[in-house]
Formats: sequence, structure tokens, C-alpha cells
Amino acid sequence: MKFWQRHQAQSPTVLGAAELDSATAVSPTALIELRNVVKAYQTPVGDFIALRGLDLTIDRGEFVAVVGKSGSGKSTLINMITGIDRPTSGTVMVGNTPVHTLKEGPMAQWRGRNVGVIFQFFQLLPMLSCLENVMLPMDFCDVNDDKEREAIAMHLLEQVEMAEHAHKLPSEVSGGQQQRVAIARALANDPPILVADEPTGNLDSRSAQAVFRLFESLVSQGKTILMVTHDNELARRASRTITLADGELLDEHLAKVFPALPHDQLLAATRQIEPQTYAPDQVIIQAGDEPDRFYIVTAGQAEVLLPDRWGGQQVVATLQNGQYFGEMAILNGSTRNATVRAAGETAVSVITLSPDAFHALIARSPATRADLDRVVAQRTDANKHAAQKGS
Repeated sequence: MKFWQRHQAQSPTVLGAAELDSATAVSPTALIELRNVVKAYQTPVGDFIALRGLDLTIDRGEFVAVVGKSGSGKSTLINMITGIDRPTSGTVMVGNTPVHTLKEGPMAQWRGRNVGVIFQFFQLLPMLSCLENVMLPMDFCDVNDDKEREAIAMHLLEQVEMAEHAHKLPSEVSGGQQQRVAIARALANDPPILVADEPTGNLDSRSAQAVFRLFESLVSQGKTILMVTHDNELARRASRTITLADGELLDEHLAKVFPALPHDQLLAATRQIEPQTYAPDQVIIQAGDEPDRFYIVTAGQAEVLLPDRWGGQQVVATLQNGQYFGEMAILNGSTRNATVRAAGETAVSVITLSPDAFHALIARSPATRADLDRVVAQRTDANKHAAQKGS
């Protein structure tokens, strides 16, 4: 049985339609959408910009890890999504609710029903039992009657393997167990979203792994999870990782293609990328042309073509989301030796960098250059083999 199937139907989510500006409505596939979000804090020495025109879309059922150095804007980002703080400018849409417009009272009610927040230091009330802590969100939002609240809270504690400790105080259980109780509490009102701020940062490795497995189980049951973490191993296990640097999002595809590059270089490159879209069968690069861009596929597929024995072309490779092309001619200082076109029946989206931006990106990273050289050597051998096979 899923975590939330025991819950009775709740009253409709407070807020939304009356305050929803149709011009800012969330896209059909997204659960969370931030558009051009800026957050500035006033300090004695001037404004500090925590978020700089940030755009982010998170779909239903995603497990998103948020990483970045201290001060990069991670906590500010989740505060925007949970409504704990408001943007200086820009829009924050969660479902059909413009969170950035809500006043304090309605905001608290909306958050209590729609977002479960999990903290690094658990934030359980010390004088209440584990069971009573889990019941608190239901009490606050006036969801279910007293008997049902206790039954639901016990069910959730069972799911996180804490039922036998239901009547203990938080101080009487371990840190990992307290975090399990905190997760049960976050699920009390069956929110579609869980936001976790360093949920494993105060746990030993064994407890951290157990909490992460619990998150994976929740995602498999339909929850959307946004997890801030400094643990790169856990971040890699999430279905998607977004990286913040100086209040800006690094391009996810660049970060995956060039994992050895420092954040400052990736941020500089992110500012220079140009997105492009090609219709099915449209040529992206042509053999014999001068190299003018480096490409990473972000949606759809691209086919790599070489001449065949009959004077036509043969497909020697199909590139998927996250794979790149166009680097060989740039690195070798030669013309293109293959044609690449959009494949299939749908459009292909790519992000591109100019040769100068590409060279600047890899100039300070011998490890990245070595990785690229290995890929170029592999592709050169593969192309030779394909050409011999097709001749």
C-alpha cells in the first residue's frame, strides 16, 4: 500500500484560481516552475544577490538533487519553492498556485497541504512523542478527525519502520530514527512535493543510505522530491542533478559532459551557450564545412552519417540526450569529416558553444582535454571501421 492511500479525501487546496494570473500559469508537464527569479538581500555593505534570474522547471515524479558550494543559493532556492521566502522579482509556480503572491496566512495553509519539508536537524518538537510530531501537520491544517489522525500517523511510522518508537520522545531515539520520524511528519498531509534540506548531513553513512532508499521508494510511488545535498554520491543517484554557482544554475548537460571542470568555468560557459532546434531530417552539420559550433543533444536524437560504397550515406551512430558532437574538427583544426542530421519524427534540440568558448572551457583542465582526446580517438577508429565496412 502506498504511503498516502490510507488518507481520506482532503478539501481542495486553498488558493490558486482567484489569485492565479493566466499569464504566469505553469507549463502542462511541470509541477514546479521558476521564471527569472531574482532574490536580493540588503546588507550593511549593499545588496547581496542570492539568485540571479534563475529559470527552473521540475516535472511531477522527479527526484532532483541540488548541489553547489556554500553560499551558491541552494537554501534560497528551496525557500522560494516552499514559500518560506519570496523572490525580489520573478514568478514561482507550484501546480496552479503562484506561490510568490501568497500572503502569510494562506501561504502557511498552502505549504501545510502541498509541501513536506525535511530539515537537516530534524526540527522535531522535543516535548511531543514521535507519534504526536507526525500528527502536528494534520492538526495545523485541520485534516481528518482525531482518531483518523492517529491512525494515519501510526501508518506512516510503520512505513518508515518507527512504529515501535511511536510513544517515545525524539531524544530517546537515534539521529537516523529522528529523521525517519521527520519524513513521516512531512508526509502527514499527503503533499505532492517533499523538499529536503541536507537531510543526511547530520547522519552516519548507514543512516544516510537508509534515508535515501526511503526517498527512492517515495519517488517510485509518485512523490516529487527536491533534495539539497553536499553528498556527491547521493546526488548522482538522484534522477536529475542541478548545480548552483553564484546564484545561477549551471547548464545540466554541460556539467554532465565536463564533470571535471570547476564551477566557475562551467558558469562562464553556461552564459555563452546558444540553444537551437532542428526539424526531423534537417542537417545540423555538413561534412566538408568549417567547424563553427560544438553541440550537445538535449532532446531527441541526431544521426551521424558517412559516405557508403554506393555514393550515398550510411548512419554510423545515433546520438541521444546528453551526447555531444562537433568536437573533432574543432580540436583537430580541420573541416567536418561527417554529416549530422536530426533523426526520427520529432525535432532535435541542442545547446551549442562557439569554437572560442569551447577552447576556453577546456584550456584550464588537462583531465577534460584528455577525456575529449580519448573520445576523438575512439570516434576516429569507429569512423574508419565504418568506412571500410561500407566500401
